[in-house]
Amino acid sequence: MKSKPLMTVISILLVLVAIGGFCSAGFLAGFMFNQSRPSQLNLPGFLPTQESKSTASSDTESLFKPFWQAWDIVHQYYVDQPVDELKLMQGAIRGMLEALGDQHTTYMDPVEYKDATRDLSGEYEGIGAFVNTDGDFLTIVEPIKDSPAEKAGLLPGDKIIAIDGEDMTGVLPEIARQKVLGPKGTSVTLTIAREGQDAPFDVTLERASIKVASVESKMLEGKIAYIQLRNFGENTDKELHDQLSELLKQNPSGIILDLRNNTGGYLDTAISVASEFISEGVVLYEDYGDGTRDSLSAKPGGLAIDMPLVVLVNEFSASASEVLAGAIQDYGRGQLVGVTTFGKGSVQSWIPLDNNQGAVRVTIARWLTPKERQISKIGLTPDVVVERTDEDFQAGRDPQLDKAVEIMKEMVQK
Repeated sequence: MKSKPLMTVISILLVLVAIGGFCSAGFLAGFMFNQSRPSQLNLPGFLPTQESKSTASSDTESLFKPFWQAWDIVHQYYVDQPVDELKLMQGAIRGMLEALGDQHTTYMDPVEYKDATRDLSGEYEGIGAFVNTDGDFLTIVEPIKDSPAEKAGLLPGDKIIAIDGEDMTGVLPEIARQKVLGPKGTSVTLTIAREGQDAPFDVTLERASIKVASVESKMLEGKIAYIQLRNFGENTDKELHDQLSELLKQNPSGIILDLRNNTGGYLDTAISVASEFISEGVVLYEDYGDGTRDSLSAKPGGLAIDMPLVVLVNEFSASASEVLAGAIQDYGRGQLVGVTTFGKGSVQSWIPLDNNQGAVRVTIARWLTPKERQISKIGLTPDVVVERTDEDFQAGRDPQLDKAVEIMKEMVQK
């Protein structure tokens, strides 16, 4: 059963700019992984015991004297009074977490947290594009089919450098994402910087209701089953199981699993998905700050554990996708085709704060593949490297999928 109050995430903030709330909500842009560990908050080294709290209280009081002094100075001397104490408090939390130097440990205010925790339903209002919030600017990962973003001609890699004329330089991409979101029927003007074009250009889009399926599947020529996973959401494992059951009735010769642009989701969902293709063994290890390690293993009963398998990945395959792809690669269960994945090798917990004041997303572990590979900032290198250019995308060509089909036919013949 998935725990909602505490969400464990191994995902990059790749978001679907769709909902009036999020879609890093793009899904959240942060896909949440529920972890099997009983309670990370009770792990040694993660929260102090009552005894350690009491012994540390005097030191903490002394440590925070400059903070409260600064608080008083602002209240007494700042020119624009009264100051917004709620914003001061939230800013203090943001600054504390930024001081850790970990881009994945952040504060989510109540609106951001609400957006992030409702994304996996698959219904949103916005422009309809998966985006990456992990760089200097909000970046398009992929427009959704028939969405305002696709109709406006947005492409993977497009950087949103201004929104409604407001320069986004120095603005956190997550804040920019919030500005793009909005109710259907409203308009937003994005200034786009596109590689290969000399000057930025403006695109005006009308937001719409967007629905994104977590799993899509079909049969290709040569009796090859094709399955695309958009995320690892609440119902992805069940949807995959159901669609696999239907595909297997058609006696496919093999399966192509498409993890391109999939940025993550619930961890227990990722394990369940992996278990459809891997019969047994560790799917990933998690190493914690106190020196302990957990291992999460495949569950019995997978439907496709013996079927020939090719997995498509790209630079936006992150986190949970890398967990799945890494396990498949380590066990030699199938071949990876595409380009090197994103390289997100850490695990985050989303811990709600009291009084509905949002949540802290904090890195609590690093994960490793079954062969104990750490892929942070490295990613997974495919067995067969195939690029897909912007020109390919615009022309509707997919050389990566074509290569996967070619490899699958060779595997079946053998």
